[in-house]
Amino acid sequence: MKILFFTGKGGVGKSTMAAAAAWQLSQKSRVLIVSLDPAHNLGDIFGVDLKNKKSRYTNTLYLKEIDLQKLSREYLQREINVLSGTYKYLQTLNLDNYFSVLRYSPGIEEYALLTSIEKTIRDETDFDYIIFDTPPTGLTLRFLALPRVTITWIDRLIQIRQKILEKRYTIHRIRGTLSSEETLLDYKEEDDDILKRLWKLNTNYQALNKILQGENCSIILVFNPDILSLKESRRLMEGLNDLNLPLRLLINNKVTRENEEMAGYVEENMKKTAKDVPIDRIFLSRTLLDGKDGKLYDIREDITSNLS
Repeated sequence: MKILFFTGKGGVGKSTMAAAAAWQLSQKSRVLIVSLDPAHNLGDIFGVDLKNKKSRYTNTLYLKEIDLQKLSREYLQREINVLSGTYKYLQTLNLDNYFSVLRYSPGIEEYALLTSIEKTIRDETDFDYIIFDTPPTGLTLRFLALPRVTITWIDRLIQIRQKILEKRYTIHRIRGTLSSEETLLDYKEEDDDILKRLWKLNTNYQALNKILQGENCSIILVFNPDILSLKESRRLMEGLNDLNLPLRLLINNKVTRENEEMAGYVEENMKKTAKDVPIDRIFLSRTLLDGKDGKLYDIREDITSNLS
């Protein structure tokens, strides 16, 4: 299975490019395209109503839009349930007031998106391609960075937890049998619920990070022939390089006869940052045709030749 992330500055046409690639690839393969962008237009592109569930468009093409607010609420509730179950003795402190403000905590949306991506990759194994239409640059870089950031924090938390258990074991040896209903007081690593959860999270994020950095993952950067798009695209390319994530294709979208000179200038500058990454140039077409006739958005160029 191959995984494709279409990203870029807001408004450059990455949803259109992702949809066109999904349609073209679905002529020979089974494809699932998932919109992660809060400003969804995947359903509009294909002319269907998508409601946060996988919908069949053709026998080989499936569509899905993620409800980010709903996803964030569900993610937060799961974490609250884990905390409440693990730290039962703290319920007397009335933590509800603290949990109620967690929805505003930085990183909730990013972790919710990352959880959705991980679940999709894990569960949808019957597809040849999974295409993710991502949010604008900033949010995309943040959730793509999360696996590596989280692994670092989890490793540190495991070390801290092991030291806590070691000290409790020492106390146990001095004072006798340690008895409590709270899992927090377990001193054997293999019996400690918190350590078991940290180990499981570490395994999951290590596996996801390996997938994101692997040969079967491709990030496709869509940009327009203008200076603002160039500057933001270069920032995104630098971020991907720092994260060691595989940029496989650049798409210069909405090129016209009037801006061809600027298109060449932007492409030349993009190549300075990504020398070996191929660039596809897509000319702007005002014609909107029916996808079911095989002419989605009248994109006649094969934008998938560098991805298959």
